[in-house]
Amino acid sequence: MSRALGPALLIAAAVFVAACGDGGVDIDNPLTDPEAGPPAGNPDGTCGVPSEAGLASVASPRTVVGDGTPASCTGEAVIAAVAAGGVITFDCGPDPVTITLDRPAKIFNDTGPEIVLDGGGKVTLSGGGRTRILYMNTCDPDQRWTTSHCNDQDHPRLTVQNLTFIDGNSKGEAEHDGGGAIWARGGRLKLVNTRFFGNVCADTGPDVGGAGVRVFDQYQDLPVYVVNTTFGGAEGFGNTCSNGGGISSIGVSWAIYNSLFSHNRAIGNGGNPPQGNSPGGGSGGAIYNDGNEMTLSLCGVAIRDNEVVQHGSAIFFVTNNHTGDIRIDRSVITRNLGGSWYTQYPMISAHDDTPIVVTDSTIQ
Repeated sequence: MSRALGPALLIAAAVFVAACGDGGVDIDNPLTDPEAGPPAGNPDGTCGVPSEAGLASVASPRTVVGDGTPASCTGEAVIAAVAAGGVITFDCGPDPVTITLDRPAKIFNDTGPEIVLDGGGKVTLSGGGRTRILYMNTCDPDQRWTTSHCNDQDHPRLTVQNLTFIDGNSKGEAEHDGGGAIWARGGRLKLVNTRFFGNVCADTGPDVGGAGVRVFDQYQDLPVYVVNTTFGGAEGFGNTCSNGGGISSIGVSWAIYNSLFSHNRAIGNGGNPPQGNSPGGGSGGAIYNDGNEMTLSLCGVAIRDNEVVQHGSAIFFVTNNHTGDIRIDRSVITRNLGGSWYTQYPMISAHDDTPIVVTDSTIQ
């Protein structure tokens, strides 16, 4: 697919949610009023963002993609820049530009430790409906092992900011499936001022997921930060996968601020494990979290108009060892469709003993 870019529960509790506090850093977002497509982030989100979740510095780029003209900003240039690592910026001229890749841009694990990909609010990376866009994997020997404990190392620390990802497609991936736009394992991942439109991964399967982003093994189980980010955002811009129309992970915690998930779909069927002869999947219209000892914190987040076949039209959150919790502050979850197994709140599928702390939020 190509895309031209040019009964209600109002809960208020006197509960402080540490991951969703006020204060924090100011974040300049160049995608609040883009020339095309929905903006990055939830315009109604008012939550402070901790400093470690803010923008990374791009003062000293290792690579600048482009020489000031759109023609100089090619997929090959992006792939080479990502392979070189460090801080990467773009100089593609004054107007927004879409750069189409014919294969994933892959991070090498010894090119950091800080890796920053900053589009300045003008760059869209496209998979052209044929390929995943960005890949990081600390346990992939082809990307060079840098420690003896690849599943728990502090680098690379990848920040993706001021960028749009469209038409990523990981359906052709076998071993590292899911993650239509971004697949990440190990180190750290942070998304700030990003947009994900029209990305896809496998249509069926019990664990495969994350049309936008798929994540494993973050260093010391620290969270993935997602700030001022949109998955979908309007009809015709949503992302689609077997599970996790927006994001998917196994054993990973998330802290999500002032972001929007809408019009994403989980289209598998049969759940996990698959029932009967079904191929499995169909859970987590916006968010799919599976594994052990993980948390999901939402502050200033809107989740609406997502759709599932099986469970969790908004959120699917299952810890196999019944640990972890969900914290929802100053957020709105509404009009998500389909699914079953809603024990505590509508649109959220979780074990009935999973703590869900809700503050000043609407779930309806």
